[in-house]
Amino acid sequence: MKSLLSSLLPFYFLFGLYIYEQPKESDVLPTPVGGMKAIAENVVYPEIAKVNKLEGKVIVKAVINEQGKVASIEVVESLSVECDKAAVDAIKKVKFNPAMKDGKAVKCEVVIPVQFKLC
Repeated sequence: MKSLLSSLLPFYFLFGLYIYEQPKESDVLPTPVGGMKAIAENVVYPEIAKVNKLEGKVIVKAVINEQGKVASIEVVESLSVECDKAAVDAIKKVKFNPAMKDGKAVKCEVVIPVQFKLC
């Protein structure tokens, strides 16, 4: 599967996870199960973006609930409608380890930049 992905995808994604939270909202921040690689494996570079050689970043804000599921999601910095959808769809497919406060799972907001770059 790994070689199939690398041979079919003539591009790569750079990911970062930035957490914006109010003070004392959580002791442990939410993280994707499987790390950022789990999100990367679900991102599909839109064909129209490849044809038009579109590169850049989509910034997505998501609320991760106490069960580690994406409760709400919105694009805060757009690249294109197609790339925005690809980033949102990939993040929605991933389960997260929820944020923790005093040993209990809590809802928390995360901001995830998804970089689209052709090789």
